[in-house]
Amino acid sequence: MIIVCSSCGAKNRVPEEKLSTHPSCGKCHQPLLPQQPIELNEQNFSNFISNTDLPVLIDLWAEWCGPCKMMAPHFAQVATQNPYVIFAKIDTEANPRLSAAFNVRSIPTLVLMNKTTEIARMSGALRAPELQQWLEQHLK
Repeated sequence: MIIVCSSCGAKNRVPEEKLSTHPSCGKCHQPLLPQQPIELNEQNFSNFISNTDLPVLIDLWAEWCGPCKMMAPHFAQVATQNPYVIFAKIDTEANPRLSAAFNVRSIPTLVLMNKTTEIARMSGALRAPELQQWLEQHLK
């Protein structure tokens, strides 16, 4: 299984049975499966998404968005409960090309990806239990 390091962008080969041992990057030694959301942007998005074998749940948000701010701690909480899903955030204001590529019409928007394939999408803020239920429903 390949996991891209969110810190340095290096590709790391990790045997599936070793995922539970909290693997770290062979290059920069940072955790490969952080228990908090990572930041994706126009510079690192393509490499990260196309080369990571785990599902990635993306929160497209903006600083001025009240519902985005309300959902942020719930998103972070669910990230700690799902070690085999990578949680990522994309600031739509700082990354307008990604926002356009995702055809974002309202925020927050959640997009569940498997490499470059969109598995599911949801617009609107969710609390932790609702978000966990939505995620489990689409990962089955």
